[in-house]
Amino acid sequence: MSGAAPGPLDRLLSGDRPGTRLLNLLLLLLLASLLLAPFLFPGTRSLAVAARICIFIVLAASYDVMLGYTGIASFAHTMFFGMGAYGVAIALAKLSAGWGAVLLGAAAGVALAVAVAVLIGLLSLRVRAVFFSMITLAVASFALILATQLRDLTGGEDGLTFSVPDVLQPSFRLLAEPVLGVRLDGRIVTYYLIFAAALALFLLMLRIVNSPFGRVLQAIRENEFRAEALGYRTVVYRTLAGALAAAMAALAGALMALLLRYNGPDVTLSFSVMVDILLMVVIGGMGTLYGPALGAVVLVMAEYYLQPAMAALSGSLAGWPLLPALFDPDRWLLWLGLLFVLVVYFFPAGIVGKLRERAG
Repeated sequence: MSGAAPGPLDRLLSGDRPGTRLLNLLLLLLLASLLLAPFLFPGTRSLAVAARICIFIVLAASYDVMLGYTGIASFAHTMFFGMGAYGVAIALAKLSAGWGAVLLGAAAGVALAVAVAVLIGLLSLRVRAVFFSMITLAVASFALILATQLRDLTGGEDGLTFSVPDVLQPSFRLLAEPVLGVRLDGRIVTYYLIFAAALALFLLMLRIVNSPFGRVLQAIRENEFRAEALGYRTVVYRTLAGALAAAMAALAGALMALLLRYNGPDVTLSFSVMVDILLMVVIGGMGTLYGPALGAVVLVMAEYYLQPAMAALSGSLAGWPLLPALFDPDRWLLWLGLLFVLVVYFFPAGIVGKLRERAG
C-alpha cells in the first residue's frame, strides 16, 4: 500500500523537515524575520546585520556539507569565499558597474573555486584526515598571501572598492512613496537580492544532501571502508562534495561583495572568518543544515550586539564594585568565548541536535 503523496512543504524541504515543534517555530521565526527585516528592523545597521546573516547561512551550510555530511575537515573554506568575492570585485572594478560584470565575476569565482577544490580533493583526500586539514590550511594561507601581493589585480591589503549596478545604489528609488514607512531604495533591493539568493541556495543544498548522492556522502562519513566495499569511490564522492561546497561558498562571497561594495583580505580570506564558520556549524549542529543556519544567527548577532549590550549593562551597574569593569564593552570577546564554551558544553550535538534529542 503506497503512502500519501508528499505535500508542497515536503517537496520544498526535500522531505527533510526540521523535526520538532520548537525547531519548526525557531526556523519559521527566522524566515519571517529575514523576509520582513527591512520593515521590522529599519535602519542601515540592522539591514546590514540581516544581510550578513543570510550570507553566513549559505557559507556555514556549505561547510556543513563537507564537515557534517561527509566528514571532511577543511580550513580552506574562506579561500573559496574570497574567490567569489574577488571575482565580483575585480570584474566591477576593472570592467563596468553592470550586471554583465557581476555575472562574469561570479561565474569566474565559482569556476576557480570548483577547479581548486577538485585539485585539492584529488591530490589530498587519500591522506589521513589531519594531514588533509593541514594541507587545506597551507593552501588557504598561500591564497591570503597571494591576495595581498597582487596589488594591481586585488588591491593588496587595501582591497578593492567598486561601484555596483544602478539598481543596487542607495540613491536608487524603486517607488516614489514609502511602503509602511520604509523607502524602497537600492539598499532594500540589495537586501532582497541577497535574501532570495540565500534562500534558493539553502534549499538547493537541502535537496542535494537528501538525494541519493547525499546518502552516499553520509555513508562515507559513517564508515568509509564499508562504503568503499559497496563499490563507491569515496575519493570521487568526497571531491564532488568539496567542489559543491566550494561553489556555494564562492556564491556567498559574490553576495558579500555586492553588499559591501568592497572586498579585501581581512573581509573574506582571514582565518578569523574560518573560525566563525566552524563555530556556526558546531554551535548549530553538524549534519543538519538547519543547525548552521541557527548558528549563523547566534554568532552574527553576538558579534554585532553583544558589545553594545555590555556597554549598557556596565553603565547600569555604575557604582557597584568590580561589576562595571567586569562587563566593560572592551571585554566582549571574553564573554563571547565564555558563551561559546557554555553552548558547546551544554549542547554537545549543537542546538538542533539537542532539540531533536529532547523531542525523541
